[in-house]
Amino acid sequence: MKENINRWKIPLYKIYTDDEDLQLITKIIKRGTQWALGPEIEEFENAIKEYVGINYCVTLNSGTSALHALFLSYDFGQNDEVIIPSFTFISTANSVLFVNAKPIFADIEKETYGLDPKILQKKITTKTKAIVPIDYGGLSCKINEIKHIANDNKVLLIEDSAEALGAKVSGKKVGSLSDSAIFSFCGNKVLTTGEGGAVVTNSKKIFEKIKLLRSHGRIDDVPYFNNPNDPKYVGVGYNWRMSSLTAALGLSQLNKLDKIIKKRQQVAHYFSLHLKKYPDILIPNAPEGTEHIYQMYTIRLKNTQIRNKLHKFLTKKRIFSKIYFQPIHLTLFYKNKFGYNEGSLPITEQISEQVLTLPIYPNMKTEEKKYLVESISEFFEVST
Repeated sequence: MKENINRWKIPLYKIYTDDEDLQLITKIIKRGTQWALGPEIEEFENAIKEYVGINYCVTLNSGTSALHALFLSYDFGQNDEVIIPSFTFISTANSVLFVNAKPIFADIEKETYGLDPKILQKKITTKTKAIVPIDYGGLSCKINEIKHIANDNKVLLIEDSAEALGAKVSGKKVGSLSDSAIFSFCGNKVLTTGEGGAVVTNSKKIFEKIKLLRSHGRIDDVPYFNNPNDPKYVGVGYNWRMSSLTAALGLSQLNKLDKIIKKRQQVAHYFSLHLKKYPDILIPNAPEGTEHIYQMYTIRLKNTQIRNKLHKFLTKKRIFSKIYFQPIHLTLFYKNKFGYNEGSLPITEQISEQVLTLPIYPNMKTEEKKYLVESISEFFEVST
């Protein structure tokens, strides 16, 4: 059954757009050629690498493809273990299985909801190929501590920054402190192109390998559709390319990303100001030295019962809220395949039973913000 988006007074997200987006897309449509493999792709890649402060960027058709391509380019395979959180979108774990490696779930900490550096060392074995933390909801994990552990153990650090393009830690952009990182541009992200993703890295070798992987293992010295000669196929690859239309939209969105982030932060500040008075609510906070871009505004409730009641109450008020994330290790597939049980990752399980993600978007109207906080106020008045 399809969800009727018009039923929501406040949806979970709305995309910020303006005339620049329309003009760039219209320009490509009207030129009647190079809707794929156009110059906008390299322009977008160059803009991302400049923004993040890293040497190389490759765009792909999704964040999942970006993660899959990275794991392939680093030659992950059978007998390799990859340490990941269970508190993440399922593609973080699935991408490990795509390359026949084994996901090793590690618990998270309560401050950023990222991998807990204090327990990571116990998860590392002689088979560990990489640590893959995520940056939850637009906030960096404890990447500096995790990087120290990765370096000491000589394992790769690959950051799943799908939700955090533009976030900062120690004055540096998320994605610039790991060996490689990925971003997602799907519909609910701060920078969105509908669908899309990117890899950033300082490794020229990885950069070149992913360019081959995303385009059928083909060397594209000249764009395929502009090349009258036979192309050079030097390996097995996929069709993971981003379209010119998508890249143009990404360029336009990137031009206003800092403005979008500032607007999201202002909305988050409004929510926090009004919600912090409730003892049952823990509002999101950015640890010292980090900048939160609020890709999600996720609160924690005192217990599961209150969370579930609030979730149901907001739905009745036609306010879209959602639980991000249910633990991957407790999904039917991963339980059956790896034998995880409840209690395996106590902090992950506790957090997932308490979190509730509220709507947030940069162009949120005053009446929408007021309706949301007043509805939560009404819930606690009725419940207490």
